[in-house]
Amino acid sequence: MQVPRRRHRRLKVRVFETNILLPHSLDHVFSFFSDAANLERITPPALHFRILTPMPIAMGVGTIIQYRLRLFGIPFGWTTRINVWNPPCCFVDEQIRGPYRRWVHTHTFRANPEGVWMHDHVQWALPLYPIGEWAAPVIGALIAWIFRYRARTIPVLLKERHSPLK
Repeated sequence: MQVPRRRHRRLKVRVFETNILLPHSLDHVFSFFSDAANLERITPPALHFRILTPMPIAMGVGTIIQYRLRLFGIPFGWTTRINVWNPPCCFVDEQIRGPYRRWVHTHTFRANPEGVWMHDHVQWALPLYPIGEWAAPVIGALIAWIFRYRARTIPVLLKERHSPLK
């Protein structure tokens, strides 16, 4: 008797990290990120990113948010769940449906005398290993582009909210 072979699904997980120093108070910065509507504001307009979940969204462990966006002109949905919610220090969102095989985004906020260090740590993997691997350099560059846009946009939006450092 022949034993059926188990199919092993390989997963090539990549990591993207970035830091931004924001000259604002920890409460002010975390308050900004606690408002899910700001996600549309910090995403490049070219992605046509829209939140489908009715606003306002009460953020916390288990919160599910649905989005719609276009990547290379192709529309698709994306659903994330907040798995960790630890104000004002950190939160983690994870894709539960969308274009990635894995997407876990950890947001960490640490106060210091100059303001707040915001650290983003993203673990991502593409579907269809190994076929999907051809797209990894393009997707990696896209992720870097999105976070560069965020690095330019977040300080401007926080400044508009008129928050002193202390």
